Amino acid sequence: MFRRILGELKTHAPFTLLGAVSGIVLMTAIVLAKVRPRALEPVFEASHSAHVVLSAIVTAAMYRRYRKNVLACILIGYLGSVGIGTLSDIVFPYLGGLMVGAHMHFHLAFVEHWWLINPLALLGVAVGMCRPATKVPHSGHVLLSTWASLFYLTAHGEAAWLPILPLVLVVLFVAVWVPCCVSDIVFPLLFVREEAAGHEHHAHG
Repeated sequence: MFRRILGELKTHAPFTLLGAVSGIVLMTAIVLAKVRPRALEPVFEASHSAHVVLSAIVTAAMYRRYRKNVLACILIGYLGSVGIGTLSDIVFPYLGGLMVGAHMHFHLAFVEHWWLINPLALLGVAVGMCRPATKVPHSGHVLLSTWASLFYLTAHGEAAWLPILPLVLVVLFVAVWVPCCVSDIVFPLLFVREEAAGHEHHAHG
């Protein structure tokens, strides 16, 4: 399994870097347009919600292919989307923002907007359980996660962003690279037979 994790991380690193670069371009446009952080809060909620739904679909579908335990599938799909999605879209950008010198506000979406995030996660789990053959392009997941992390930084952080864009690039890359691979592939496969994991290949493209 450890070798599988390293393989997935290596495979997805190039596109994750490309996604992070797209985030930097978007951040530059936001800063130059002088968009206020408060105006970006709904954009973050929308991108984070979409990321949670997509992750729930992929995680639940991955588990459902090998095991039929409904309760376990719901729990794994929920934790894999909300738990790891929170790390990717909120915790990593928050800590990364602090590290690059930004003034950050911690916003825990699945608690403060529980009425939005949690039902959407369960909806995604339901879709993944009903259609376990569903394949979601990894590119879509990476871009959603990148933009959610970016909008968290700009909606809940304040800094002179332009001079520290190279550092922000690193923050975006790390925030997306590890969690996306873990939530889509590694996390659900921890709960199925090792031989099943060995036959699975890039369930989301």
